Amino acid sequence: MTGVAVVGAAETTQLGKIPDLSQIQLHADAALNAMADAGLCAKDIDGIATAGSRPTDLAHYLGITPTWVDGTAVGGCSFMLHVRHAVAALTTGQCSTVLITHGESGRSGVGREGFARAPASLSGQFEMPFGPMGPPTLFTLPVLRYMKDYAMSHEQLAMVAVVQRQWASMNPRASFQDPITVDDVLASKMIAYPFHLLECCLVTDGGGALILTRAERANDFPQPPVYIQGTGESVETPMISQMQDLTSSRAFAVAGPAAMADAKISHDDVDHLMVYDAFAHLPIYGLEDLGFCKRGEAPDFIWEQNTAPGGSLPMNTNGGGLSYMHSGMYGMYAMQESVRQVRGTAAAQVDNVNISLCLGVGGMFGAAGCVVFAKEPS
Repeated sequence: MTGVAVVGAAETTQLGKIPDLSQIQLHADAALNAMADAGLCAKDIDGIATAGSRPTDLAHYLGITPTWVDGTAVGGCSFMLHVRHAVAALTTGQCSTVLITHGESGRSGVGREGFARAPASLSGQFEMPFGPMGPPTLFTLPVLRYMKDYAMSHEQLAMVAVVQRQWASMNPRASFQDPITVDDVLASKMIAYPFHLLECCLVTDGGGALILTRAERANDFPQPPVYIQGTGESVETPMISQMQDLTSSRAFAVAGPAAMADAKISHDDVDHLMVYDAFAHLPIYGLEDLGFCKRGEAPDFIWEQNTAPGGSLPMNTNGGGLSYMHSGMYGMYAMQESVRQVRGTAAAQVDNVNISLCLGVGGMFGAAGCVVFAKEPS
């Protein structure tokens, strides 16, 4: 339970292919759009957090001299952790207004900072010599184990991408909007067994930013505030081969329930769900590790259209990393959609969203962050 609210939220002016902006310019574009959303300027910001770029570079570029800085970088969920840390900083008076930014030239590669895996790192020593070629090949290990243990079919895995596209078809900003079928997914190019092309994330340019402040100030801003009701975070292992259980994320199973306990909510209180979906199996793991489905039951839950438009638990309503946006670190885009749904301004708006739960992953199940967004203060 916190006394902090989101008072500014925006993505970059363009999404998808942006060859005329460097990575730090994408950060700045998102930050300026979020400031405009909140009716603020750089001199009003005294806390800054980012990942993918250094907060020192970003603060200098934007002309901000902060009293609180966070450069936590654990992959795509880093921004969820930044929210959690900002809540603590705002609550204890270390700063008054926090800017959290993301910008990534994932497709165009303009000014992109390197993420090369050092040969001396754990994964560099014990995984890379066996020949994996990044996330598409590394993520095959857990999903194949899940398919074997719980008899999940290729059709059920493909349905995740089909449902995401149903949401994306209602979103003018989505990279891909044309409806697809299970047969379309299974007919798309095999990337790394069992992943077909349409079960793998997009590669795009873009970014987003959030502005947080203490709840007592929240009504002084032009947009309806969205309150941070609970947060959680955890890490497991930098090597997917060393997961304790290949069919469950320990980090998910810690961060998600911690955020729900912090928010003092039950599963029945959640109106809207965002689960990081860089690859089609991630929403399945999220549903089960959050406790919305029992082990092995999430594929049927999705197949039966429970997470689709009109379903009992609307999930990934922007189209997700499979159809909306995925510049490399998707967590910011998931939180942007949670904020839009609670504000009531989403392209595919769900009725009566009072609570949105947002769960993110970092690396290959190496980290997790979870944030509960609410319409009313707790």
